[in-house]
Amino acid sequence: MANALYDALFTAHQEDTSTFLHLPDHQSLSYKEFLTLSASIANSLASLGAKPGDRVAAQVNKSAEALALYAACVQSGCVFLPLNTAYTPREISYFVNDAEPAVLVCDDSNLESLREVATNCRLITLNSDGSGSLIDNAATQQPTFPTVDRNPDDIAAILYTSGTTGRSKGAMLTQQNLLSNAETLKDYWQFSQQDVLLHALPIYHTHGLFVATNVILLSGASMIFLPGYKVDEVIQQLPHATTMMGVPTFYTRLLADERLNRELVAHMRLFISGSAPLLAETHESFEQKTGQRILERYGMTETNMNTSNPYQGERKAGTVGFALPGVEIKICQPNTGVELPANEIGVLEVRGPNVFCGYWRMPEKTAEELRENGFFITGDLAKKDDDGYVHIVGRDKDLIISGGFNIYPKEIELLLDEQPNVLESAVVSAPHTDFGEGVVAVLVAQPGKTIDVDLIKNNMEGTIAKFKQPKTYQLIDELPRNTMGKVQKNVLRDQVKDTFKL
Repeated sequence: MANALYDALFTAHQEDTSTFLHLPDHQSLSYKEFLTLSASIANSLASLGAKPGDRVAAQVNKSAEALALYAACVQSGCVFLPLNTAYTPREISYFVNDAEPAVLVCDDSNLESLREVATNCRLITLNSDGSGSLIDNAATQQPTFPTVDRNPDDIAAILYTSGTTGRSKGAMLTQQNLLSNAETLKDYWQFSQQDVLLHALPIYHTHGLFVATNVILLSGASMIFLPGYKVDEVIQQLPHATTMMGVPTFYTRLLADERLNRELVAHMRLFISGSAPLLAETHESFEQKTGQRILERYGMTETNMNTSNPYQGERKAGTVGFALPGVEIKICQPNTGVELPANEIGVLEVRGPNVFCGYWRMPEKTAEELRENGFFITGDLAKKDDDGYVHIVGRDKDLIISGGFNIYPKEIELLLDEQPNVLESAVVSAPHTDFGEGVVAVLVAQPGKTIDVDLIKNNMEGTIAKFKQPKTYQLIDELPRNTMGKVQKNVLRDQVKDTFKL
């Protein structure tokens, strides 16, 4: 038995002295140096008691060392559990209690606030500059580690995605899920050793971690590894790159900068967008200004990538292209699962080696969303046009995607309903040029009471991640309801649709 994911992504690079990461301040890290670092971290995890199959949770800022922690988990057989850096201690507490990690890695600045959370696991630190007790420990370890055997069906990572009831679900991704998708994308998007990817995405999300990083590792290419997305830095680095993966916000902010022109990106081979809907007007404006057609694709936490516009062929604005090789998709009636013909809207279902194996410790939820025949019910509303291109036209369960992050209104509504003088609330989205969708909180006051919006804003800031917090609050006398008493969110969305228009 072997470790297919580690062997495919890393083993071939053990003695490779070519550059893997181009880091800030003109520093770089070769493949060989990176794997020496990750092996020492694997030894460090073992010294902390982490065994194959144990979860290693990480709420850390982006760095070469943070990426090496992922590699260390793959090599040691641990299950990697990346957590959004915006999550509050209250949110982290849920993930720790649910996943029961052996180790929790955090930034030094969060060490004290997470001590009470990490009562049943080892707490260790890793900072954005590469310092921290994890690296101090790793420096005392051997620079090699015996790769642990793993089956293709063994869990490699758990990524939490929000639930409609406010309870997050841990999507279990196997070695085969990650490897098959990376192999498909490498070939479909024609990545090679000559590519340099401009990487400004976070690495706690499937887009920046599994899609971008795994494809580059398989290709033997390199990455310009930026700590985050800043327009000035991206424009400065674009002349040194051949490809970029981003969310729609990346492109809208580039378009707003007068320095973006055809000359700046003339050498670029490929721009890819995902994690949130790319407006057709953004696609068209980018082509007019640069001569480059963005390639939009569609994926989910539970599946990685499912569809893509073609590398060769028409990249149709407002669509997410076709099913990837080896992936099956169908548009079905929500209740019956019967497949629908072209141009009819239904729920998109997907099947393939990329589809996760279930939700961590949630067999009932897994059974609800993962059919016995292997098709996953995505909850996304879609249609196929006459040419076979897939259009994502909406989402079931009122999911909001803002800046590439999934947000379920119920989680926010439960918190808003607890606020002083609030009788009830509803959370919907409105189109937002920068983020795709912006969160709008609609509040109804208790009889004879007045709602203090500023107080609620302050309360929310310390309770949930910033990307989930409403961008605006609106007060109304009552929520619109149908004859069954259900809140008509479609009516609310129509009422707030111009909220973020300039």
